[in-house]
Amino acid sequence: MADKIKIDIISDVVCPWCIVGYEGLKQAINELGIEDKVDIEWQPFELNPDMPPEGEELRAHVARKYGSSRADSDRARINIAARGAEFGFKFNYADDMKMVNTFDAHILLNYAKGFGKQTELKMRLFEAFFSEHKDVSDRAVLANELIAVGLNPKEAIPLLDNAEARAHITADKNQWLSAGINSVPTVVFNRTSALNGAHPVESYKQALSELLAEQKA
Repeated sequence: MADKIKIDIISDVVCPWCIVGYEGLKQAINELGIEDKVDIEWQPFELNPDMPPEGEELRAHVARKYGSSRADSDRARINIAARGAEFGFKFNYADDMKMVNTFDAHILLNYAKGFGKQTELKMRLFEAFFSEHKDVSDRAVLANELIAVGLNPKEAIPLLDNAEARAHITADKNQWLSAGINSVPTVVFNRTSALNGAHPVESYKQALSELLAEQKA
């Protein structure tokens, strides 16, 4: 069998469109029947690298960062909830939601990669934040989500204070920024081409089909 298609997904766990984009990509992979021909790796990106530990009320954050009115915010939430529902993902927005810092989450996602559980943990964190209103910067929350996917928090949580582990995530994040990726989701295929944003299923199918054809050629 030819080498697998390497798929890097640059994203953040508090990015709603990253969920929609991934679900579209996953559906494309399933419809093409190539689950065994792709290798997915999640790469770190911080939407808000300067977010303080206490976080920021989500509506206030959106208004400050994007200039969105409450009406704009309401429309956006309805839109993203509808898109998520198409794939069975529940966006459960509420007025008391906060935007939080995600650096620790990225360290744990890198840890999970070593156990083949990176995607499982990523989806668990997406659900924790968007569906269950959990603070994914809280270490107690993160420990519970590790347990939920069968990982050992006693081994993983100490990495959050490990200088080498933190430097590794910073270096990975900066690598993608240096490559010109400044918004998410961005799906990179074989480190040679990319789709930015949450694309329709057909767009992912086309990109994957072209890569498969190249491999056969």
